[in-house]
Parts: sequence; C-alpha cells; structure tokens
Amino acid sequence: MAIPKLIDEKVQTLLSLLNKDQRWLIVINADPDSMGSALALKAILSRKVLDIGIGHVNEINRPDNLAMIRYLRVPTRRLIPNLITQYDRFALVDSQPHHHPELEKLNYSVVIDHHPTLPDKPVSAPLTDIRPKYGATCTMLTEYLQRLQIRPPKLLASALLYGIKADTQSFQRKFIDADINAFKYLSKYADHTLIQRIVRSEYHLEWMRYFSRAFYNLRRIGSGLTAHLGKVQSPDILVVVADFFMRVHSISWDAVSGVFGDKLVVIFRGDGLRKDMGKFAASHFGELGSAGGHKGAARAEVPMEALDGKDPEMYVLKKLSRGKTASVQRI
Repeated sequence: MAIPKLIDEKVQTLLSLLNKDQRWLIVINADPDSMGSALALKAILSRKVLDIGIGHVNEINRPDNLAMIRYLRVPTRRLIPNLITQYDRFALVDSQPHHHPELEKLNYSVVIDHHPTLPDKPVSAPLTDIRPKYGATCTMLTEYLQRLQIRPPKLLASALLYGIKADTQSFQRKFIDADINAFKYLSKYADHTLIQRIVRSEYHLEWMRYFSRAFYNLRRIGSGLTAHLGKVQSPDILVVVADFFMRVHSISWDAVSGVFGDKLVVIFRGDGLRKDMGKFAASHFGELGSAGGHKGAARAEVPMEALDGKDPEMYVLKKLSRGKTASVQRI
C-alpha cells in the first residue's frame, strides 16, 4: 500500500525527536481508538527511548474498554501527578489538549489526532499531525508503522483494528479510503476471536436501570430524541444510551445527558446528514463549558456551579429547543 508523502515527513520529524535517555508518557482519554493508537506509538518508540508509559485521564468503566485492556494487554494507568513526574517527554494521541482539563496541564512533544481543530484553540508541538478527514487515529498510526516497516504483532494489530471499527462504527460513520486500507492490512494480522469477545462486552448488568430511566424521561424535539438520566456512575452510560437511540427509525440525532460528579455531561449523536453535532454542541453549550466533536458524535461538559441552581434537565431541554419548550414532546 502506498504511503502518502505527508506520512514520510511526519515519521522523520518523530524520529528526530527521540533519543535513548528519554522517558516518554503517552497520554490518552481512554477509548478503543486512543488505546490502539497508544499501543502503536509505544511500539514505534520502544527501541529508541529509555522508557515508555501510557496514562489515561478518564475513568474506564465501559465493558468493551475494560475487555480491550484485558484481552489486548493495554498497560494504561491513571494519569496522576506521581505518574507524570516519572517522565520527561509527553505525547498525546486521539485528543487535543483542550479536550480535557487534565490534558491542558502538560507540554507535548507529539500530538497525533483525527478530531477537528478549533480556530481559537490551536495545537502546538514539535510534531503536530491532525487529520480531521480520517475516521480513526488508529489509521494514522497504522500508516506510521507501515512507513517504518514494523509489522504489527497479533495483539497490536487487533487493538488497531478494533479502534478503527469502533470509531467508524464499522464504517457507518465518517471514513476515507485510508481507513479501509488500514483495516484490510490489519485484518491479516489481527486475532478476530479476541475482537469478537470485546465486541460482545457492551453492557454492565447494573446499567439496565439507566435504560429504564432514559425511556421514562424520553422527549422528542423535531427529528431528534433527548433524555436526562440524572446522576450516573460514569459518562460511558450516556454514550451507550445515545448510541442505542440512534437505531430508532426516523430519528436523525439525539442528546443524552446526566450528572457525573460536579459536571453536567451531554452526549450527542447524529446521522451525519442534517446536523453537524460538533458544531451543534459547541453553539448550544460552549459558552458555559467545553463542547465539540465530530459531525456525527459530540460531547459537552458544563460545571454544575455554572448552572447557578438551574435544574439540569430543564437547562438541557431549553438549550436543545432554543427556549421553545412547547416544541418538546414527551414520548
């Protein structure tokens, strides 16, 4: 498979940053795409630097993510100050610093990502490789491996393949030819039995009560659905419910919200046709918190203190309906 000239330039820049005395920490907001990408970058750095670690900023509760860590042996640890002090170089994959408050605290030598950039939040690093047209960061790291003639071993190939599968929703979400080419290449080396085990690990039993809560609070706004789940154990629950509602006939978008810790979290999903969910999230929720994402998937986080005592469910409904709550229909 032909590797674009851009990749050659980026790989050469990466190699120029490395020496045997460095300790690198690869930082992620853990999900399948970021974990697969981190493993690939770890493989690239493994013989060129002194030490490499992987640190994640989020709670990992989704069963498929936990299964991926278990079956594919992803050595990620929670990003805490004690871990940070052990390293002198930092790389960020499948995210940009403004995506999470903890990510903004570090100075990165490498940023590799496929999410859209924001004009008012530029990313600066000696190596910055951001390609929003790509369906997955795992595709980008697969190209790096190919350029360096590193054949991925079984577990790494499986992690990269699953990352592409997850972020493109099995090629139902945005993707380009490069994603298909990487998927085909990795299929030769991946363990498909392990991948099926991960795919089947979607729900915790205790999450079923949140589905019941979602159905009870379900509202329709035009061609969209929204539901507020109240306090949740993890924002991953909101993601699972939002993905589920996108399977409903005639629905083109949804927004599922809940309170996690001291933040209101809203997960957006769309069909990629009628609304750009990243722009939708930013325009509706960006003034009080962080918000953004892809055309088909986005996220907003608003500190509860910023709501100034407002009921979070009503706040979300008013934002989604632009204050015209009469247009909100109970299902």
